[in-house]
Amino acid sequence: MKTVSEMKTMTGAQAMVGSMKEEKINNVFGLIGSATMEVFDSLYDQESINYIGVRDERTGTHMADAYSRALGGGGMMLAGQNGPGATNLVTGLAQAYHANSPVVAVAGSIATNHVYRDAFQEVDQQALFTPVTKKTWTVNRADRIPEMVQEAFRVSQAGKKGPVVLNVPRDVLSESTEFESFPPAENYRSESYPAASPAQLEQAVELLKEAKNPLILAGAGVKWSQSQQSVEDFAELINAPISTSAGHGDAVSSDHPLYAGQVGPRGNTVASNLAKTADVILVLGSRLGFNSTFYTYDNLNPSAKIIQVNIDHSALSRYFPVEVGIVGSAGTVVEQLTNEMRNQNFTTFERENWVIEFQNKRKELLSQRIEKGLPTGSVIQPNQVFHAVNATMPKDTMFTLDAGTLCLQATDVLNYRQSPSLFSPLDFGLVGFSYAAGLGLKAARPDRTVVSLMGDGGFGMTMSEIGTAVENNLNSLTIVMNNHCWGAEKAYQRDFFGERYLGADVPNPRFDQAAELFGAKGFYVDHPSQLEKVFSSALKSSQKGHPTVVDVQVDPNALYSFRRDSFKHRAK
Repeated sequence: MKTVSEMKTMTGAQAMVGSMKEEKINNVFGLIGSATMEVFDSLYDQESINYIGVRDERTGTHMADAYSRALGGGGMMLAGQNGPGATNLVTGLAQAYHANSPVVAVAGSIATNHVYRDAFQEVDQQALFTPVTKKTWTVNRADRIPEMVQEAFRVSQAGKKGPVVLNVPRDVLSESTEFESFPPAENYRSESYPAASPAQLEQAVELLKEAKNPLILAGAGVKWSQSQQSVEDFAELINAPISTSAGHGDAVSSDHPLYAGQVGPRGNTVASNLAKTADVILVLGSRLGFNSTFYTYDNLNPSAKIIQVNIDHSALSRYFPVEVGIVGSAGTVVEQLTNEMRNQNFTTFERENWVIEFQNKRKELLSQRIEKGLPTGSVIQPNQVFHAVNATMPKDTMFTLDAGTLCLQATDVLNYRQSPSLFSPLDFGLVGFSYAAGLGLKAARPDRTVVSLMGDGGFGMTMSEIGTAVENNLNSLTIVMNNHCWGAEKAYQRDFFGERYLGADVPNPRFDQAAELFGAKGFYVDHPSQLEKVFSSALKSSQKGHPTVVDVQVDPNALYSFRRDSFKHRAK
């Protein structure tokens, strides 16, 4: 029983900020509003928590999303206004939900005695957020705020990660009551991770020992468990190529001699052919979902024996039957497998031709990409942009991508050397993610180079956040591939609708000049021969602490229809 002297009187808002401190929150993204004014006032005196004010709740949530992906959690967004401030969160939360990103969002809500009275800016926020979050709460009493903040962070990071929302009515934030001291996060955070049972290990090891053409398919679970090195070591031990699921080409280093790249329609033919011909596939932390497989065997050997490891039980055998299904952390299980295989008598001799053949094809693919990326001609092609990026950006670079035809072409082409280094909106297919995500990464990892690659449409949606970058010294380097159109949609109109273009073309300003008006640095390039020189100068600018934007004039005819399957009914 706490004595009176051990209790402290605080407002609900002060208790919330106190709970954030116990969660070791160093940066919080937000957009100020009257519904949570008490929280912002309570943050004013907190030197340990840096507040980053954004221009839109959606982009702020993208920042918190990338921040959480970079650090494994801790990304937090404050929507200061109920109603429109809350509804603006939805797209960002849906993106985080598809990415299993542990974002914690706090949304202001109308006073409790105004609920169901058609009050000003009233919307059912509990119902609004439920479909796009792992869990949503509405706090009804100030004294429960510490408990619910703890639960929000715990739920967001436990098992299959995901975003959560706390709706907090303004009267609850202003209410004063007595609070006990808040328990540190380490007192209730579990550090144990699910592992394979002895029987499952035995089954998996036997399959891997007997395999002639084994393949490791690494997904997001490898990144979340920070097990890049363990997966690489295991691949070397059993002499197996490593492919990755779509959007997670950074699960291991692209420089590793056993790296094949991403499988499926978003990947490359070498990695996909491995998946089509492997006799045993060890799937680590992947659902084998849509962007990797389209839920068909077009990019997967139907005869392969699959060992699937996933922290989410519902992901096992969901789309493809598996021989061994293991509910566990990819990092924990691969270490178990490594220990077991080291104690086994087995040879990798029969696999040498399998690996050598793959490595020769991979080498040929990379040579073809270099050739396509050489600065020939007078109009910039996407492959030339990617080649120049690979030639100029350092090994520590973290890349953010958008959806859309230009960025989808880049997904498997860029060099990913230090995991995590690829942050994409692939499962949600969101345009407008990349720039804001890059700012979130810079807040999380100011020590690393951050390059945001995006089209002009997505940058036009989110360029107001240049002001956020300048104000908070978030010195990312943004490369806008400016083809003056909605590229993916224009490609479909060209290929399947008789070039009946409507709404496809986008008139743009010079984005480099717009950046300069905000106080950032801007660069412009319209000739292939200048790409590497301009990118090198832009890199130096960002390294000196300047948020930097490069406007790259890309061939508007360099369009590609990625989802041709969607328009089979219109094929001639």
